[in-house]
Amino acid sequence: MEPTPEQSPHHAYPDHWEADVVLRDGGTARIRPITTDDAERLVSFYEQVSDESKYYRFFAPYPRLSDRDVHRFTHHDYVDRVGLAVTIGGEFIGTVRYDRIDDRGRPASAPADEAEVAFLVQDAHQGRGVASALLEHIAAVARERGIRRFAAEVLPANNKMIKVFRDGGYTQRRSFEDGSVHLTLDLEPTEKSLAVQRGREQRAEARSVQRLLAPGSVAVIGTGRTPGGVGRTVLRNLLAAGYTGRAYAVNRAFDEGLATLDGVPAHRSLGEIDEQVDLAVIAVPAHRVPEAVADCGEHGVQGLVVLSAGYAERGAEGRELQRELVRQARSYGMRIIGPNAFGIINTAETVRLNASLAPESPARGRIGLFTQSGAIGIALLSGLHRRGAGLSSFISAGNRADVSGNDFLQYSFEDPDTDVALLYLESLGNPRKFTRLARRTAAVKPVVVVKGARHSGTNPPGHAVPVSRIPDTTVSALMRQAGVIRVDTVTEMVDAGLLLAGQPLPTGPRVAILGNSESLGLLTYDACLAEGLRPRPPIDLTTAASPQDFRDALAEALADGTCDAVIVTAIPWVGENGEAETGDGQVLAEALTKAVAGGSAKPVAVVHVEIGGLAEALAAASSTASPRPRTAAPRTVSPEAGADRAAATAPEATKDRAGTTAPATPAARTGPTAPGTATATAALGTPTSGAPASGTPTSGTPADATADPETPPRPSRIPAYPAAERAVRALAEAVKYAQWRRQAAVPGKIPEFLDDTIDEAGAAALIEAQLATAPDPRGRPLTHDEARELLGRYGIDVRPTLPAPDPEAAVAAAARLGYPVALKTTAPHLRHRADLGGVRLDVADEEALRRAYGELTDLLGKPAELLPVVQAMAPRGVDTVVRASIDAAAGAILSFGLAGAPSELLGDTAHRLVPATDRDAAELIRSIRAAPVLFGWRGSAPVDTAALEELLLRLSRLVDDHPEVVSVALEPVVVAPQGLTVLGASVRLAPPPARSDVGPRRLPNY
Repeated sequence: MEPTPEQSPHHAYPDHWEADVVLRDGGTARIRPITTDDAERLVSFYEQVSDESKYYRFFAPYPRLSDRDVHRFTHHDYVDRVGLAVTIGGEFIGTVRYDRIDDRGRPASAPADEAEVAFLVQDAHQGRGVASALLEHIAAVARERGIRRFAAEVLPANNKMIKVFRDGGYTQRRSFEDGSVHLTLDLEPTEKSLAVQRGREQRAEARSVQRLLAPGSVAVIGTGRTPGGVGRTVLRNLLAAGYTGRAYAVNRAFDEGLATLDGVPAHRSLGEIDEQVDLAVIAVPAHRVPEAVADCGEHGVQGLVVLSAGYAERGAEGRELQRELVRQARSYGMRIIGPNAFGIINTAETVRLNASLAPESPARGRIGLFTQSGAIGIALLSGLHRRGAGLSSFISAGNRADVSGNDFLQYSFEDPDTDVALLYLESLGNPRKFTRLARRTAAVKPVVVVKGARHSGTNPPGHAVPVSRIPDTTVSALMRQAGVIRVDTVTEMVDAGLLLAGQPLPTGPRVAILGNSESLGLLTYDACLAEGLRPRPPIDLTTAASPQDFRDALAEALADGTCDAVIVTAIPWVGENGEAETGDGQVLAEALTKAVAGGSAKPVAVVHVEIGGLAEALAAASSTASPRPRTAAPRTVSPEAGADRAAATAPEATKDRAGTTAPATPAARTGPTAPGTATATAALGTPTSGAPASGTPTSGTPADATADPETPPRPSRIPAYPAAERAVRALAEAVKYAQWRRQAAVPGKIPEFLDDTIDEAGAAALIEAQLATAPDPRGRPLTHDEARELLGRYGIDVRPTLPAPDPEAAVAAAARLGYPVALKTTAPHLRHRADLGGVRLDVADEEALRRAYGELTDLLGKPAELLPVVQAMAPRGVDTVVRASIDAAAGAILSFGLAGAPSELLGDTAHRLVPATDRDAAELIRSIRAAPVLFGWRGSAPVDTAALEELLLRLSRLVDDHPEVVSVALEPVVVAPQGLTVLGASVRLAPPPARSDVGPRRLPNY
């Protein structure tokens, strides 16, 4: 007996079609092929579908499935007949099926490329995006099996199904035949279908995080009966934060008579709770977690925060436990934060959730914080609290087995309470998706990232994700391309976050510096130059300056059109008795806040030295302080000037650099601050209310500089820093981010002229032929001539070389190419090593060529070892290197640098993701430190950078069109004042690595 299609070894069960997906409401479900074991599930599913839905599916009353129907719908060959099901808790909630047909609509096999498709979704789950997810996955399956079109018959009244097809983004045709709507969908992905898919992905994943952060009810599973312990601590913190929902304590060890604990209902299991619980915080030993998860799933819990440890951080056995935990939770439609998590916080007034081990809930603010480390999370919460900064949300994901930084970006993108997203990451599970999401989010609000485990080459314990082998410098460059603000330390992340959350973005790099310390001003000036900013000479208000002097000087700088940002420097005042006074921080903070309260469009930062309480005062600054008389006139300080001068300026008018006149003021101060005045640090920072700080646009809000004159302006959140370098570095990051954002508003393009000089089909044929001859499944390198031919299809001309196995062959090659020529070795250990003597340039004639050949072989070895070649000389220019490679995790990467040991030693190479635009190519060659060499450094002639940019674009297009081209190196590329010459090229072909960022939506399975 011949095997049935489902038993045929050629049609084995396709487990790679299995996928976990996030539905529209944020819940999860599993999509998998239907098998012969699903008969009972199918019947049960069908019984729960309404008569109306059955009618829409079969065009007639169809109350039950016959045995023949059940057999037909559960037996597939996974090629011409395929059925997929969406399951939650192991039960079907939706199905889809296609049957391959010929041009007459009859059952067919390949090469027929059309299939009839039909859906059925349980009524209780309609509206959750089940059919849309099924369409994405069945379309991907069909394309894999050679099907290019779907045909569907839909009743005109079935508006929901018609909308699913219409909104999918595929090219479609519609007609009305025999009382039904006939739809034909071309399954080739389009820009619209991809945009629809990613839009649905964003909304679904954002909603899944939102459900975790804003639950209507929370159960803490594992709450101890006595004070202390993880569960009891979380419950205490939850109540202390003023959680607005309903809280429950759950522990199977509770006495039956225990009704409440810490004032909340106490239960032995979720089944005893009268309502559905939205969020469960699990704080039980790892071996009891599966029981708790099952209890949650069976009682409709929407999400889990698993604080329990003992998973992937413990090794291979723990990693398998972690995978099983994720599988179990997702089977019930739940998402997980953790395991080994620190917890989550949402400071929204309507939620006030602190389901974490943090003993104090942070104030409301505009910063969202995600961390993969509990210890780092504690440090960041503490640091932000000390600086007076508030948070909108906080997630400490622990082993990030499910909810990851990508999910947090999806949520932050549309969260109206978040202006800045801060992320501490130790691993990137899907770098391609991360850069895509980061680019979209950074276009509307800043994304600041610290990447831990940068140089280990492995993931931290507990992070069961693919390891990318690309260097950290490359990762940093790709983040910058996506608009991410990449910093090195958590301190720098807090510094940047404070400035970006409370101040508008700078419109340029020009910085005004003012303060009462000449030396501190000069340190700030030097720091600005080191960070690539353009500082104006510092304005010294002298040590006799009062808070009113600061206010006036700051207001003047903010009104000055020649600067884009202001840094205020301050040291303690020196009283009449010669002792430092530290009590004026509150008044100074209020003065500075009043100066910016009129709606400044420029960022302001404060650098202070030993002024106690200044940062806190800025965080709580109000507009109630009365003006203080000015005590000294400001003066411009040359960067070459000496140290502070303690004496006040003579009482006569002085002019600042803008030419405005400052009236003379008394030199005497009014005396020390009265006892009990708030310490100085408290006046500069963030309002505890978490509301936007001023009438001016901040980095994460739409620009609207028009203030209501009847509404008093809210105080600006001015960040304060204890060192000039930290303030300047934060400001420099804001300047670079603002520049990226302005450029991103008008995206780069791929020039159309490339299409006229590119033979994509010819290149594809060459690649297919070369891979067909490769016995190694890992692919093969191309020979010089093969590489020349392939690159030539994309308009990249590689200068030919002729082999020279002996002097006579070298002479013949030179005669063919024409003098002058170059003689060089191509042995792997000598290639591109001119420093070892393996290259002879400008060989002018036969005599010189024979002499050079002899010198080469005498010095380095026999011709058979050196593999010498002869090549015509290229015009003089700058030697560069252009490369492209494919990383399985990050994708295709384009790289550029100057040739030679110094650039390689210093790592002076720039990188961009493929496909590169004209702007990417221009930035690529300008972003290396040695770029001035290309633009006429020290009187040399500028080279043809336009030709270099075109070469980069052509190579980018090649690896983007043909992922089988896994590595290309063009070395050297000599760029002359007119044109360029590619002297060497190496190309490697291999089957392309699987991409994680294309195809239908799916959650990662690590």
